Amino acid sequence: MEIVVTGRHWDVSAKFRTHAESKLAKVEQLAPRAQRIDVLVSHEANPRQADSSARVELTVIDKGPVVRAEAASSDPYAALDLALDKLLERLRRARDRRKDHHRGGGRGLAGLASTVPVPQPEPEPESESEAPESVWGDSPVVIREKVHAAQPMTVDDALYEMELVGHPFFLFIDAETNQPAVVYHRRGWTYGVIKLDPTAATAAV
Repeated sequence: MEIVVTGRHWDVSAKFRTHAESKLAKVEQLAPRAQRIDVLVSHEANPRQADSSARVELTVIDKGPVVRAEAASSDPYAALDLALDKLLERLRRARDRRKDHHRGGGRGLAGLASTVPVPQPEPEPESESEAPESVWGDSPVVIREKVHAAQPMTVDDALYEMELVGHPFFLFIDAETNQPAVVYHRRGWTYGVIKLDPTAATAAV
């Protein structure tokens, strides 16, 4: 399993790199098929954000869904520990789900609350993505564009993948309609689904 450690606005020392590789060795126990772990360490120079100036993002590249976690602290070593705790919990969920499917019974939406803690959405930092940006006309609005490969999936699978990356929403292709849809977390164990139907728009006109 390859571990790739990179820094953004922060020089990654050999000591931190060795420490990260040692800590992340635990990942292989829960994800033996993992091909790579990307570790991104970023630093925020704003003194008002000193308590969260160091941010660590961990992404496990596997044959299945991408599993991701991030955390921030005043120290990169502490941020790594916090992010790793989240990552290991999500990897345990993925392992348990695989076991359930092998036994012939998926948890489904009814069993989601029994195995997954109430999700805590992780805000996306301004520097997270290297996606191309464009300015909207003459305005100060900046648009960041991301393109993801997508396979049709059920709402159940979309909720599962949303939990694994720690986001409050997840865009996917609905396997039943083959149309774009979004699942999102509302509050407690309440979720929402937004689906697009071009024929409904035509009928409304």
